[in-house]
Amino acid sequence: MKTRIHRGTEQIGGTCIEVESAGSRIVLDLGLPLDAPDDDHETLLPDVSGFRNADDSLLGVFLSHPHLDHFGLAKLIRPEVPVYIGRDANNVLTAASRYVPNGQSFSSPRFLRHETPVQIGPFRVTPYLVDHSAFDAYSLLVEADGKRVFYTGDFRAHGRKSALFDSMVSRPPPDIDVLLMEGTTIGRAGSDKGFPSEQDLEKQFVDAFRKTEGLHFVWTSIQNIDRIVTIFRAAKRTDRSLVINLYAAVILDATGRDTIPKSHWDGVKFYVPYWESRRIKKEKLFDDLGRHKINRVYKEDLPSLSARAVMLFSPSMLRDFGVQDALEGAQFTYSMWSGYLKEERCKRVMRWLDDNNIPWQTIHTSGHASVADLRRFAAALAPRKLVPIHTFEGDRYPELFNNVVRHRDGVWWQA
Repeated sequence: MKTRIHRGTEQIGGTCIEVESAGSRIVLDLGLPLDAPDDDHETLLPDVSGFRNADDSLLGVFLSHPHLDHFGLAKLIRPEVPVYIGRDANNVLTAASRYVPNGQSFSSPRFLRHETPVQIGPFRVTPYLVDHSAFDAYSLLVEADGKRVFYTGDFRAHGRKSALFDSMVSRPPPDIDVLLMEGTTIGRAGSDKGFPSEQDLEKQFVDAFRKTEGLHFVWTSIQNIDRIVTIFRAAKRTDRSLVINLYAAVILDATGRDTIPKSHWDGVKFYVPYWESRRIKKEKLFDDLGRHKINRVYKEDLPSLSARAVMLFSPSMLRDFGVQDALEGAQFTYSMWSGYLKEERCKRVMRWLDDNNIPWQTIHTSGHASVADLRRFAAALAPRKLVPIHTFEGDRYPELFNNVVRHRDGVWWQA
């Protein structure tokens, strides 16, 4: 079995791995680079035979999870190429496709299930559900030619599904020849010791909500389902309602889980900001609106509701009249990666907060494993070869792990 990393040995995001056996090939992830321009993505598509031209030796593309830096270029390949993805992940992407830029759905995907092997040509691919900030995320064990390659995808050990990590390190798959392991957090502050858990964040949110006299805004990724659950639980503990918009309502509904907050739950309110009402009319999203309107509140309701509410925020709310009338005593929490704060959209939000004298803070934890947990994971799997991927710090791997072998992007090597 041969492997070629097209992108990922020297960067985070845009991951793409090609695996070959007996003249057949599969691809693991097909991500959009984090620094990709807004257009001209076609030039970023890796040079894999079968992506653009017909080639029956390409048997399929396996997408580990629904983050753009792992699936964002899949829309550019021929529709005849089979795409494998988690069922719930696909449902979330399909629901989001009408609401977000770069929205994408797959017409005839094939679904991954935890510890259920997929036999495709000479390859046996076994997905393992993992703890990550993306919903329905998997690691992938690829077997062929008597070799076993384990690709971690993105994962962590401090989310609401941390039991999956504990299960993996206590009962790891044996005889791993190659471990392709992400190292997103290597070099980041605090990673050596570990990161706060979602339960830790819940306590921080409870404290923040109790100290807020008016409406408390929280800006987070709507597709970070763990974080939405954390915020809802903290709101409930402080006798506040969680106010969501239509996009959030359809994403939460798409998870299909009765343990995840929904628009019809007690403790949830549904508000359609002005910008979203325009999108509903333009895209004819009236069926979505009808399904989620049971707990709807209007702009006139926000001032009286504000002292008992937490609202999921987006920059499009900056000019919403209902929001603007409900700012007395408001506070704001930023709950995403700090690197985004350098972007212009974040700077606009910071100026808005300053103009309206709204205090703000950060409550966040990483969607990726700490160095401490990476070391536990690597020691448990004990691979014969550990290959850095999804990292800017590949040169540091030998300081932290055993049996490290570096490979360059675009070069074939034997497992």
